[in-house]
Amino acid sequence: MNAPAEAAVIKQHLIDPEICIRCNTCETMCPTGAITHDSRNYVVDASKCNWCNDCISPCPTGSIDNYRKVLGSRAYTLDEQLLWDSLPAELTPAQLAAAAGADVAVADADAQAQAQAPAADPTGEAPFQSTQYNAALPPWSAAHAYTNLYGPKSAEKFVTATVVGNVRVTQVGKEYDTHHLMLDFGSMPFPVLEGQSIGVIPPGTDAQGKPHHARQYSIASPRNGERPGYNNLSLAIKRVLEDHQGKPVRGVASNYLCDLQVGDKVQVIGPFGTSFLMPNHPRSHLVMICTGTGSAPMRAMTEWRRRLRSSGKFEGGKLMLFFGARTKEELPYFGPLQNLPKDFIDIHFAFSRTPGQPKRYVQDLMRERAADLAALLHDTNAHFYVCGLKAMEEGVVLALRDVAQGAGLDWDKVGATLKAQGRLHLETY
Repeated sequence: MNAPAEAAVIKQHLIDPEICIRCNTCETMCPTGAITHDSRNYVVDASKCNWCNDCISPCPTGSIDNYRKVLGSRAYTLDEQLLWDSLPAELTPAQLAAAAGADVAVADADAQAQAQAPAADPTGEAPFQSTQYNAALPPWSAAHAYTNLYGPKSAEKFVTATVVGNVRVTQVGKEYDTHHLMLDFGSMPFPVLEGQSIGVIPPGTDAQGKPHHARQYSIASPRNGERPGYNNLSLAIKRVLEDHQGKPVRGVASNYLCDLQVGDKVQVIGPFGTSFLMPNHPRSHLVMICTGTGSAPMRAMTEWRRRLRSSGKFEGGKLMLFFGARTKEELPYFGPLQNLPKDFIDIHFAFSRTPGQPKRYVQDLMRERAADLAALLHDTNAHFYVCGLKAMEEGVVLALRDVAQGAGLDWDKVGATLKAQGRLHLETY
């Protein structure tokens, strides 16, 4: 007799909480919304996972590349996964057979996984998925990125860096506090590129008495250091001081980092990231779209181009920056950005909470510059970078779609080309 589908064995895709650095890459890449997270773990919904494997290669630690055979009717739930400190043991064939019952045949795991693909939208129109256009490949001219030199998958579990600077880069506010933190690695090798990230391990333990997981932060300095020629880098760290009800909030990692003093030691893992990298060929263009501390990789790219320009040895292309925040007081690096030459970078600020002013978002500014962006969508030398809160991602990609369609372009072809050529990168959290 035929076994019911829910009683057959499936190969469930899972994330190893012991080596995951909570970088959000997998959730960003997943086109079906199968991956989600809380403050503890990143988890996979078996009912939504269609085995496209878009999340596998971009994962910096390999934590995403884990599986367990289970009964389809007994797949690990999100609630179970959110409480894990480690992956459960593999079930033996005998355990699986006993659970399924003597008369239930065990189906092939891969075939069953394919059978779980989501049903088509009955309207015939699939919902818009911005993640499907996210490139897993770096630009063809990007420099080689070194990854996982320190951390769960390396012999050295972490490297110790020394704080050499800690500067507030927003005006003082009661709801927010953003710092520019500079770390020096001394004689320990730690090569990084613009667009990469590191993990910082906060001291102490969590509520369960476990050591804190590393928190990921994008690097805000160019490849030759915040201070050129030194083995150092910088981070942009924002801590939220109040929640929406006005109650005090103190994030474990952000609070720790913002309070560090010069001379303090920090445990670092990484570096991570092989795709959100900048092109290095002459006359390549950068379109950077960000909110808040999503400006960190954009600052790194802009500063590297500025240094190349000052050297007179590199002919750069167009730089455009669309930068959003609630108010200009909350926007990191507002002052320094104002001082960049107008013929070097084309900057547009969007503020959504300026008293007495209408709300404006980065996608609004993009539509206003549709003619310029349409020309860049045409140009294979143009590369687009989006970084900030997850809520901005869909609006930004929809704005690119509108720009393309307004110029008479087929967005499906344009979006697929951007992804295939490593020209559209989404890094949201």
